[in-house]
Order: sequence, then structure tokens, then C-alpha cells
Amino acid sequence: MSFSDDEIERYARHLVLAEIGGPGQQRLKAARVAIVGLGGVGAPAALYLAAAGVGTLRLIDDDVVGLSNLQRQIAFSDQSIGDLKVEAGARRLAGLNPHVEIEDAAERLTTANAAWLLEGSDLVIDGTDDFATRFAVNAACVAGGVPLVSGALGRWSGQVGVFARRPCYRCLVPDIPPDAETCARVGIVGALAGVVGAMAALEAIKLITGAGEALTGRLLIYDGLAGVARTVGVPADPACPVCG
Repeated sequence: MSFSDDEIERYARHLVLAEIGGPGQQRLKAARVAIVGLGGVGAPAALYLAAAGVGTLRLIDDDVVGLSNLQRQIAFSDQSIGDLKVEAGARRLAGLNPHVEIEDAAERLTTANAAWLLEGSDLVIDGTDDFATRFAVNAACVAGGVPLVSGALGRWSGQVGVFARRPCYRCLVPDIPPDAETCARVGIVGALAGVVGAMAALEAIKLITGAGEALTGRLLIYDGLAGVARTVGVPADPACPVCG
């Protein structure tokens, strides 16, 4: 897989990076990544993956851009309000890197359509904010043997984990928490979305290129208010309804 002169200049900082180099950049160009939820986590993750030169990005979200989104969802602008997020996002990413193929699916991912929405993906990023969708994404990734990068936000804290068959996301969250909070109800600091979205993109880049040690089977928890982070292991649950 060759690069044009424009791509060589565009990706120069990757090409000289020992852990990525030419082979790693070729893997990025050949990769197909699905991003489920183009919100606080998915929007910045999509920007960084497009900038990194991931060959194909599939954006999956049925929502439209609202004014309250602009506090943290930096792929959009005032001019995007009322547009489908996947269409506004596709325009923004195409303007950022014309070498990336953008596929948009204005669909709400469910257990019924997850398999075909994620079909052909080498990796999936889940940035959704409801557990039913997260469970559907996880089940499809386990069934298809596709690595899943999961990012979540709450008030001042966020988390990123990587799940590859076993343990899976349901080992971490067996059931929908009865006291699950939403950003609309409890609030969220906007810049936190950029931190977690960028970390999700970084994990995706590491997985695709083979650089470093991905967070596979681990969860990175970041406390933005205290400015500290910790990483914890996620043990496989023998009673997990998905991978057990």
C-alpha cells in the first residue's frame, strides 16, 4: 500500500515514530473502524482517527446536532444544528482528511441491526451513553471477534477500556445499573469529553498498529477534578451472559 506525496507529508510525524513508521501507517490506512455514537466520546475520537489516516470510518448515530451538544462535541458547529450528527460529522472529517473514506449510518444500533452495522469492522469504538446500546455493541463484537474500545463520561470523570472477546464489557457491567446517571441530568465538564475521546482514539491506534500495550482487559479511570488516573484489571466473569 503506497502513499501519495500529500500523505507522506501529512503523516510525517507518524512515519518517523519508531512504534508506527511506514508499516504502522499502512495498517492504519487499511483499517476500517466503526464509531458508535458521535457524541462526547465519539466526536473527538473520530477527529483524531481521521487525522491519523484510518482508511475507513463508519459513523453510526441516529441523533441530530443540538445547541447543548456544542459544549463538548467538537466535530460540530452552530451551522450543524438540526443536521444528522453522522452527516455533519462526515463533512467535518472529509474536510480534515480527504484520504479517509467516511461511511455514515443514521441508525440507532440495536441487537437486531448490530451485526450488519458493524460488519467488516476491524475495530469498534463505543461512545454511546445508554447501557442497552452498549450491551448490543458488546455482544456483536464478541460474536464477531472484533476488539471493542469503550469510553464513558460522567460529571468530572471518565473511563476507557479495551475488550477483546474475554473479558468483555458485560464482565465489567453485568446488568443495567438502576441508578444510571445522564449528562443532561447531572451535567458534565466539556473538556473531559476531549480527554476520553482522545484516549479512545489512542487505544484504537495502538491496537491497529501493534504499538505499545493496549488496555486490553483493563480499565483506565480518569478523575479530572483531582487530576489523577488509575488503571484496574477487569477479570473475566465465568457467569457472564455473553462471553462466559
